[in-house]
Amino acid sequence: MKGLPRSLSRGSLNRQEIVKARFAASTTLVVNGASGVGFGAIELGSLPQGNIMLLGAVAYITATEADAGVTDTWSGDFGLGTTVASDATLGGTDIDIIPSTPIGPAVDGASPRTRSANATQVMLDNTDGSLEINFSLLIDDANISADAVDVTVAYEVILLYSVLGDD
Repeated sequence: MKGLPRSLSRGSLNRQEIVKARFAASTTLVVNGASGVGFGAIELGSLPQGNIMLLGAVAYITATEADAGVTDTWSGDFGLGTTVASDATLGGTDIDIIPSTPIGPAVDGASPRTRSANATQVMLDNTDGSLEINFSLLIDDANISADAVDVTVAYEVILLYSVLGDD
């Protein structure tokens, strides 16, 4: 396919009818949990400005801890949302892209590769251009006994969305 359709597909994300975005990397996040459920989060990327119709999302993750503050057979949960988990729960906008999904149990500190997908379409208001894609991780209370535990997360996230205009 050549000409105008091809050039439009390589242009601004706001002009493409449907966008398939892929985020993949391995990075370290800090989990705090000396008392209670451990939680930590990282930003994976951002969304273009406008009204975003999220058509689908899938995430594959593996998490590995190397600190003595987490048991080798830990379990927990993860989710993707437009805000980060700021406490020991995953809810609301912490999981408006991918719902809370159980992880584990880990073997020798490494979680099994875990897959999760969103079940419903969602409209995200990013008309101010501030929305981020955030990965949040929880480690169960019985499995963590320290603050500032480093956890390495290998992830692949694929989003399918359309920008339905802007203010």
